[in-house]
Amino acid sequence: QVQLVESGGGSVQAGGSLRLSCAVSGYTYTNYRVGWFRQAPGKEREGVVCIDAYGSTMYADSVKGRFTISKDSAKNTLYLQMNSLKPEDTAMYYCAANAGWPCSRHRDDFNYWGQGTQVTVSS
Repeated sequence: QVQLVESGGGSVQAGGSLRLSCAVSGYTYTNYRVGWFRQAPGKEREGVVCIDAYGSTMYADSVKGRFTISKDSAKNTLYLQMNSLKPEDTAMYYCAANAGWPCSRHRDDFNYWGQGTQVTVSS
């Protein structure tokens, strides 16, 4: 059974940084995509960034240059380094995974989801 567990959320002031982690277990697919989504109150869940098995990435325009996705295959862990945070980055952040290629930022392309970790950025 695939399980994704996020950690690392918290509260920071604008301009600050956070690093989210997502521990993945039970996943055995060779071709896969993993990514981060976020959902603010009253808004749709949006794809922030994706990385596939070959290291190709796809970022939302709103986070390009500020967020960086990475993965440690030995630890089965996905990371999201978030710098220069803005109040509009405030949301619940979710880790997601699915067998498939190439990358996608559409939620329908992901079958496995974590429970989420809250990120709050104050001005």
